[in-house]
Amino acid sequence: MIRTGGADREVEFTAGGRLKVYVTPADVGKRVSVRRLTGAGPGARKFSDTVGVLTSWDAGVLFITRKDGESVRIAESALVAGKVVPPAPARRRGPATSFEELTAVLARGWQPVESEALGDWRLRAASGFTRRANSALPSGDPGMPLDEALARVRQWYEARGLPPYVQAATGAEGTQEQLCAELERRGWWREVTAEVRIGALAPLADRDADVSRVRLGRECDAAWLRRYQRVGTPGPHVLQVLRGGPSVWFATVAGERDANGGGGGGGGDGENGGDAGDGVPAAIGRCVVDGRWAGFMAVEVDPAHRRQGLATSVMTALARRALEEGASAGWLQVESDNEGARALYDAMGFDVHHRYHHFRTS
Repeated sequence: MIRTGGADREVEFTAGGRLKVYVTPADVGKRVSVRRLTGAGPGARKFSDTVGVLTSWDAGVLFITRKDGESVRIAESALVAGKVVPPAPARRRGPATSFEELTAVLARGWQPVESEALGDWRLRAASGFTRRANSALPSGDPGMPLDEALARVRQWYEARGLPPYVQAATGAEGTQEQLCAELERRGWWREVTAEVRIGALAPLADRDADVSRVRLGRECDAAWLRRYQRVGTPGPHVLQVLRGGPSVWFATVAGERDANGGGGGGGGDGENGGDAGDGVPAAIGRCVVDGRWAGFMAVEVDPAHRRQGLATSVMTALARRALEEGASAGWLQVESDNEGARALYDAMGFDVHHRYHHFRTS
């Protein structure tokens, strides 16, 4: 018996090179590894391997949801090998956590203006400010059939003039591959995917970064908001979301003109620096400390000041403050197509724990 290894290749070969399919429709909901024939030619056969959660097997067609949320359609007749495999191996570095714990921490770090329970689901709204604060968060049983629950989701958001979104996750033990597949079968589509990354806080706080220009405060003042690119003129709903959370800190790095005395963006209470001015900061960041966790959000750098280490300085300063409050682990979210930010967080030791997807329907 021989095995091929790797994240996307784990197929079993029997003696003599023959392949066998050990997966059946009874394995729907389990993590599987399959090999299928994708092409044949004179003297050559082409194969493709897929690892993910088997979300359906009906009328001779399988659907497997991979950890990145992609749903792969496979004809039963194309299968040449397959088996049920254990859950993805536990992380080898960084803090240990479950999907359930991390989901609750993330929700507390970015709170909506309005929310309502739908069984174990939570409907969230904030006048359209970010998908995270304006999407249904499923964390269990909605207390009714799925079609009825989704109808309620549509009605709730349409009553507020908002597009209906459901946030669902893939890629870790206990995530929601089955729900993602059910949403797609009902005509919901993935509009955006983000990675949830976690890492130890101490190595980030120990980085040799220049934090002398980073000002920390409890309020996002007018200068901080001018650098924040998510909104134009922020209304009360934006401020409520930004200020919400167990222990919130805002970081600001003044622009060159401001640092030389021409006004600048500072933290609201003047810690690590002077008072805020009227300039646009060179960089900003937000951190929410929640028990052992510190969440990093809204880290933005003026394009004219990039590649100067300002993002690292902001996160290092916030990490040191979080350590002082007793945190030991960090988390952040980054959209999957943001290659620059992903490379930065790779270098900081933040690894992907799972991914979440915002599904939308018309």
